[in-house]
Amino acid sequence: MDDLPAPAADALALSAQLESRIHEALAAAGGQLGFDAYMQRALYEPGLGYYVNGLRKFGGGGDFVTAPERSPLFARALARQVAQVLTTLQDGDVLEFGPGSGALAAELLAELDRLGCLPQRYLMLELSADLKQRQREAIARDVPHLAERVAWLEHLPQQFEGVMIANEVLDAMPVRRFRRTANGLAELYVTRAGTGLRLAEGTPQDDRLALRLEPLDLPDGYESEVNFAAEAWVRTVCERLQRGLLLLIDYGYPRAEYYHPQRHTGTLQCHYRQRAHGDALLWPGLQDITAHVDFTAMAQAAVEAGATLAGFANQAQFLINCGLTQLLEAVDPDDAGYLDLALQARQLLLPQAMGEAFKALALTRALDGRDGLLGFASGDRRHRL
Repeated sequence: MDDLPAPAADALALSAQLESRIHEALAAAGGQLGFDAYMQRALYEPGLGYYVNGLRKFGGGGDFVTAPERSPLFARALARQVAQVLTTLQDGDVLEFGPGSGALAAELLAELDRLGCLPQRYLMLELSADLKQRQREAIARDVPHLAERVAWLEHLPQQFEGVMIANEVLDAMPVRRFRRTANGLAELYVTRAGTGLRLAEGTPQDDRLALRLEPLDLPDGYESEVNFAAEAWVRTVCERLQRGLLLLIDYGYPRAEYYHPQRHTGTLQCHYRQRAHGDALLWPGLQDITAHVDFTAMAQAAVEAGATLAGFANQAQFLINCGLTQLLEAVDPDDAGYLDLALQARQLLLPQAMGEAFKALALTRALDGRDGLLGFASGDRRHRL
């Protein structure tokens, strides 16, 4: 990892403290932790995990840039899908999971205001105190007149009506890793390596991995992930959704593409200071750890919970269906910001950028679907799930 910039001394001290806790957990667990348990601690350990330790993560000065931070066009187009559902319901709230810097919330509220279709409340479910403060600042700075509609939640509500949005949330949920060997299926665990950490093969924690993977007939040496945590989360959220839409936007594939023979090392990826690499055991707490989403698994979990699979498309098609190109065309080419917006639109739409890698999955309950969802009016790929 010679190309990665060295962390500051205080950041390294934080990481060392988290690694010490991981070693304590290893000792308590008999010397090994499932990769999912390690990933949970690396990302969410109270006060130390990546998403809760207060270090900067989003934007150009952080580790990665999400679509809402890349361009306001993302939220403005998304607002048209949200407005369609809120109009159909004739009421309802918006609930955003993992709101990050607050960029999506602020721009989405502003556009819904322009469309005359504001939700009763805009709710944000956020675990990090530092990010909550950043979100409050974004709302106060960008849409102060709408601040009274915004509220933060500590837990998922028991019942909800309206639109739920999870943009780049599922990819950060802990995954179980596996390797197909000549002796059968092995799960990958985190163990000690002197004073550090390493991965080791072991017997799977339970039979769920085998039940999921046996039908795929993967070759020896094949490595990848299964995200049972994300499936359980989708199932729970769909059970709580009484009426409305759950919209999942993330990078991923249908199952047949997820476990393609050419994707034999899996999809796990780490992000540190705008650089991607594959060492998830490096500097716990200082880097993001992600895995692509198996959208087939998410759709199946939702349907099991009583939701309806209402649409599946790549991000480019979804945003185009929601009017992104018309939003850009409405800007005067002579305006100072037009060129920047045009370049931003390319990043959101081009296949080699975010347009194909990211997908949008729509799950609904008790929603009148006679006209279909705007974002999936063309290019719907539900048949590929």
